Amino acid sequence: MLRRPKPTDSESDLLRQQETFLTSGDPSAASVIRRPDKRRGEAGGGGGGGGGDLNKENGGIQRDMVTIEDLPDQLPSLTPAPPKKSRFKANRVSFEDEGPEDRLDREDTHISAVLCRIVERDTSSASISLPAFTGTAFPKVLHRSATSSQVPLPSAGGKKSIFARQIAAQRLMEGKTPLHSTPEAARKHKHREQNLPPETSMDTDQLTTVSRPRLVSGQGLMGPGSSEDTMRIHRENQAKIKAMSQSEILEEQKKLLSQLDPRLVDFVRSRRAQSVPSSASSSKHPQGKSSEENLPLKNRSTESDSSGAAVLFQKPQEVDMEEEEEEVSPPPAMMEKDLPVKPQKEWVHMDKLEPEKLEWMRDLPAPRRKGTKHAMQARFDFNGTLIPPTEDLPTHLGLHHHGEEPELAGYSLQELFLLSRSQIFQQRSLALSTLANILSKARAGKYVSHLKGSVMSTLLDAGLLFLLRFALDDSVEGVMSAAVSALKALLVCAEDEECLDSTFSWFRGLASFPLLPSAQEEEDEEDEVLDEIMKETAKEKEEKKSDHDVARQDVVKGLLKMKLLPRLRYILEVVRPSPRVVQDVLEVLTRIARHSSSSATQVLNCPRLMETVMSEFLPTSWTAPSLPLPQSVYGLPLAVAMKLLRVLATSGRHACARLLNSLAVTERLFCLLSAEPSELLLEAAEALSITTEAYRLWAVAAGYGQACKLYIDLYPALMKALQSVHRVLGPSDPLLPLQLQRVLALLSLLTQVTHTAGCHQELQAGVVSSQGDECPPPPPVSWGHVTGLQSSLLGHFKGFVKSLDNPVQKNSSLTLIPVYLLYLEAYYHQLSRQNCFKPVETLQELELLTSELLLPLLSHDVVQDLIKNLKSSSVVCNVQSGHLGPEIIPSLPGLACAGWRDRPGPVVSSSPVPLLTGLGLLLETITGIHKGLSCKFTGLLLSEPVITYLRSCSQATPTLSHTRAWLLRHEHHLLYLLLRLAHRLVPVEPEVAKHAPLYHQVALVLLPWLLPGSEYLAHELLSTIIFSKDFISEGHSGGPEAVELGELKLHEETHHHASPSLQTVGALLRDACAQLPSIRGCFLTHLAHLESSMLLSRDALLGRNPWINSHLLPELTGPALPSDWPFLPLVSLYERTGVSGGGGLATEELPQGALGAVIHCLQWLLLLEVWREEALKVILPVAKLARLSCVFLSSSDLFLERPVQKLTWGLFRLLTRRSRLDSLDLNVPPPGLASFQDLYSALLAQYEAVSFGDRLFGCWVLLPLQRRYSATMRLAVFGEHVGMLRSLGVTLEQLSIPIERFTSPPEDSLPLLRLYFRSLVTGVLKPCWCPVLYIVVLSHVNSFIFSQDAAAQEVEAARHTMLRKIYYLTDEVLKNHLLLFRLPQPSSDVGFDMYEQLPPIRAKRLEKVVGLQDSSDDKGD
Repeated sequence: MLRRPKPTDSESDLLRQQETFLTSGDPSAASVIRRPDKRRGEAGGGGGGGGGDLNKENGGIQRDMVTIEDLPDQLPSLTPAPPKKSRFKANRVSFEDEGPEDRLDREDTHISAVLCRIVERDTSSASISLPAFTGTAFPKVLHRSATSSQVPLPSAGGKKSIFARQIAAQRLMEGKTPLHSTPEAARKHKHREQNLPPETSMDTDQLTTVSRPRLVSGQGLMGPGSSEDTMRIHRENQAKIKAMSQSEILEEQKKLLSQLDPRLVDFVRSRRAQSVPSSASSSKHPQGKSSEENLPLKNRSTESDSSGAAVLFQKPQEVDMEEEEEEVSPPPAMMEKDLPVKPQKEWVHMDKLEPEKLEWMRDLPAPRRKGTKHAMQARFDFNGTLIPPTEDLPTHLGLHHHGEEPELAGYSLQELFLLSRSQIFQQRSLALSTLANILSKARAGKYVSHLKGSVMSTLLDAGLLFLLRFALDDSVEGVMSAAVSALKALLVCAEDEECLDSTFSWFRGLASFPLLPSAQEEEDEEDEVLDEIMKETAKEKEEKKSDHDVARQDVVKGLLKMKLLPRLRYILEVVRPSPRVVQDVLEVLTRIARHSSSSATQVLNCPRLMETVMSEFLPTSWTAPSLPLPQSVYGLPLAVAMKLLRVLATSGRHACARLLNSLAVTERLFCLLSAEPSELLLEAAEALSITTEAYRLWAVAAGYGQACKLYIDLYPALMKALQSVHRVLGPSDPLLPLQLQRVLALLSLLTQVTHTAGCHQELQAGVVSSQGDECPPPPPVSWGHVTGLQSSLLGHFKGFVKSLDNPVQKNSSLTLIPVYLLYLEAYYHQLSRQNCFKPVETLQELELLTSELLLPLLSHDVVQDLIKNLKSSSVVCNVQSGHLGPEIIPSLPGLACAGWRDRPGPVVSSSPVPLLTGLGLLLETITGIHKGLSCKFTGLLLSEPVITYLRSCSQATPTLSHTRAWLLRHEHHLLYLLLRLAHRLVPVEPEVAKHAPLYHQVALVLLPWLLPGSEYLAHELLSTIIFSKDFISEGHSGGPEAVELGELKLHEETHHHASPSLQTVGALLRDACAQLPSIRGCFLTHLAHLESSMLLSRDALLGRNPWINSHLLPELTGPALPSDWPFLPLVSLYERTGVSGGGGLATEELPQGALGAVIHCLQWLLLLEVWREEALKVILPVAKLARLSCVFLSSSDLFLERPVQKLTWGLFRLLTRRSRLDSLDLNVPPPGLASFQDLYSALLAQYEAVSFGDRLFGCWVLLPLQRRYSATMRLAVFGEHVGMLRSLGVTLEQLSIPIERFTSPPEDSLPLLRLYFRSLVTGVLKPCWCPVLYIVVLSHVNSFIFSQDAAAQEVEAARHTMLRKIYYLTDEVLKNHLLLFRLPQPSSDVGFDMYEQLPPIRAKRLEKVVGLQDSSDDKGD
């Protein structure tokens, strides 16, 4: 075997080893190939063997290169880089048919562009130095060994060869100056260098590098070809500058800069900025370091900003920092004694110390506080912790590297991305693990207060998803495991899952919203013109999108499109990774299943994926692990695998049936639940967790009416588990939280089984009566199978109520009591529907339950203290929370539960929401059976915490998002149940009836808050409370009369005599209260399209389990009802019969019943505007005006109907009150419309066509013409629809809007003023036809012609022209109105005041303008 050469080998030894290697014939480690030169037309070259022949053929010219296999020339890029573009090329104009010769002729038009007059340089005054005389015939040979000590080191400003440095050293020794300068010039140069400041001194070898402008110093003016005039001018300039003060110099400098091109100034400054540091760096910076390391932090941040997408910046520190860094003395140069290894004399070329090459061996300088307040690039350690930029960390931590800022510890995101593509798998694994830690902390919101921008968004935009997907395919298991960990950190939030698990036992807690991103409407103009058959389906469009486009909108969909599921199956089935990786993979699959029902179906359909999970992680038999933490979890049941099955079952009854039957989940449930957790041959915590998840999965299946046969088989085991509830809940048990969760899951299962058993009788009757029609089969469990549970669970309930007095057991009891309440509600709700129901016995039983359990529970001090936290625990009331939530990005929605234990909310132990919800459900059921029990719970509704909570809810405006919807749903249930209790108590309890307006207000605001899946609650509110006379107490307690008295007082104060009078509003309200049942029927009819959703919601909320298709709630696209639902009859009528595209009505006659629906809608709106104004605050005033405009646009004569006229007049008066006019902003587009101007154009066309001069329609048209609104609408009236001015006869009294809102401030639109003037002089606008606009136009034209404000020449000419035309008008009345107009005055006969004669200033202006015209006419004559 050949040995490696040693440092002690001589040249003959190396030659001998070479001969030995060549004779052995072994292949070489590297091959020498010749790359063909394509410019010479050469073909592909051969390998090393043929290199000699090719070398001879090409004259010995050969390019040799060493290649290493599998080494790419460039690093792979995650996202394609954009093509480089030239800024100068974009400014050039070129044509396709233009050749290079044409372009040359066009740009260089003459030969003088290339050749010009050549003038030789004048060398008459140049000095000539003769060569030095020596005694030798040839110059002495310079040897490096003999002259190295004499050669001076080169300056920092440039490089010199050794020969040039030797010549310079000889000349310095001889006392001579350089060849290219005279002795006089050398003295001047030396003198000038001595006079310069130290930091701007110049090197002797760099005469061209100066530290100040040559125009000031005069350098270069005495060169060849210069004249005396040049120096004379220079001296004069210097004298002038010396005579000027500093302020004068600065002023002249500003004046000069203002005259120059800014781009030229920036260019000169940049050139100077580049030259000055280069000349000063040699004296300030240590040799061998680039000046970039000493740049201010601001410049460095700017450079790093453009380096890549995966860059975040730390926010500037709050402390004040100096603008300049402290001067730090440069470290001394590296000496031989500082070297860790001393050089030996035998080492080739190591006898000379080169300090500049040894600088990298120094210790890094300590980080200093930089002189800037600008943001810095964020750097992280391996745990994902943000490293402060001033922290000095030791180098042994491994956080320093050869990056852009080697003195700073930590890795930026860009550097981690680069490291993740390293050829060394340890570096790839380290980078991915660090990214996983950063993602975990970002999801928890750790960086929100320290970083600008979002870490998650930055990483996803930089291509993190593709990076992780590529890393999953890595052949190294460590890298693959790190990629799985990073993927889990990206998708899964452990605290979100904990919150969902903790609310599983709540009312409808097993249901959840799909975690789909908000739907983004894509404009597809091409599909609009295609037929329905030719339009692409959503699935086809999705398939055509690239992976990047899909992932940008939806991360989970993007991963599924990248074939993530088959890869995860391969990892589980073939790689068989460590327990932590298995846990991460199963959690990722659970998050994918939560995304949507289609994603869950893809998980189920992935080949061999679920089979692998079932066989490896949910086996039917296993052996006990030998270690508490086994090295492999294959062959052991895992709780996280059972949870995956539970989430998959939640997606739909068909998926649940596949799990139970095809994948033999029923056998697993039987195996796990037939024995005690201590008998499962598992670690205690894991055994409790997996049995808890098994109960939850069973509860989900029972929620569909499935797996009920298992209840009969496992009944003894369930009874045994129930009997041991008090025993296992010992306060000293370290596993008490897990035991509590297991008991909660067991009770949830029994509740669902009770609901399913209660439907057996109805389904059995349905099968008999259906006679072959589709009907769900009755479940195997009947009511007789579950009646025995009630006595046992009721005994448990009594025990936990008593244990509230024990401080040790108080928290456990408060956790379990809500679930017992839910079970009792399910039992009594289903009992009342059975044939075996015995009313008398049940009523006695309910009275006993109320007196012995419910009332003592409600009055207990612990419960009362809990209720006091109702408002602080509310999500509805606490919209503006000071908590900085975690990072949530639109393409990856989450629940934002990070840190939920540290802040108040419905899920924490101090929240009364689950207890009050369970109690409210039970009260709703038992008071429905026993009406007399409702009065015993009056204290709950009248308690101060509940009243305060309801008042806060009536004024709240909660926002809707995934982060809040899952909690808002539970709080909506609580509010609904409180209102249902109020509905039973208001008619019978006077004290409760006093708060009826509050309950009605809460019901009105709750209705548009209800989320998809709660349509049944909306239907019940509309049917019972919303239109109930008992809750609108103003209708029968003098409310209409109070309104009439208020209107009379308003009339007396304003002396208005409107027609129709405002006094009609009181009578209209009285009629509306009498028509409330009809109004309710009208709205329920218009909401009939929600019937199918309402029925599905009813089945889920009432426990009709066999009819439930999915526990996955509908997609969260918005509330179940629109916020403007009170306008629904009007909007639906407009959509059916409104203005068509041609401008005419789609139908001439109203549909049957449309008039009554419009009247009922207007009555309800009037009632809300007067007595429930707060309930409509979510609707913008401009939206109200737009919706009410449908009265005029839906038909040609609907607005002429007398009831519609009265109601619309009343609403118009309310909308135009002084307090409302300021909030009416027509510049904001109403929801559902592009702009209000489009709607107004339709109104104008309709007014011209069918108004017949109607005063109500006229007021509606005049309202948008106020001065504060856009001039576009006024231009439309006086330009396109000027004919309507003849019939717009609304008076000032009828308008009820102050005329000052139309006349102030003066109009500044010149085209509009010209239209105003033209409408007056042509007689289109007359006071008898359109009194309001006549006054408005007079005011604006008068202000314009007599305005003294400076204006453009065009405006001033228009003023003169108008004034002259007015002066020569033949209509004296119009002339006097235009010239003598003073102010609008509604009490005057004409509507405005006039001057008796022109004021002197105006008369003088008129005389001046008219005099100028007369003089010009005389000159013309």
